[in-house]
Amino acid sequence: MQVRVQEAGFDLGAESDAFAAGVAGSGAIVTFTGVVRDADAGGLVAMEIEHYPAMTEKALEAIAIEAKARWSLEDALVIHRYGRLAPGERIMMVATAARHRKDAFEAAEFLMDYLKSRAPFWKKEILTDGGADWVAAKPEDEDALTRW
Repeated sequence: MQVRVQEAGFDLGAESDAFAAGVAGSGAIVTFTGVVRDADAGGLVAMEIEHYPAMTEKALEAIAIEAKARWSLEDALVIHRYGRLAPGERIMMVATAARHRKDAFEAAEFLMDYLKSRAPFWKKEILTDGGADWVAAKPEDEDALTRW
């Protein structure tokens, strides 16, 4: 299991290949990559993501350990970026590997739902009009956690 919180971008293909090479006995590998999106089509300049390193890494490691315990995972990878990110940049990646696809898919969804609503990151949108707004939690993101 690997958790990385980093400012630098990451190569999706290289990360996926390296993860897959370490889980050669798995029957299923699921990956998901989140990107910064401009919900207002042209209104977003950047998203600034802040965190407290020791707290963030510990929280992500705990949820990855929980995912590995709840599903029969061979391995899991979580990468989450911080700093200033432009629309279209990769913000995070989750990869899970299991003998069977159901475990890999469910564990990946669990990790993604957690990252979206509970991971200790603070996100601020920098707008083209000069404004800046902190991103608030959405009810639908919170609701997604109830299935777990």
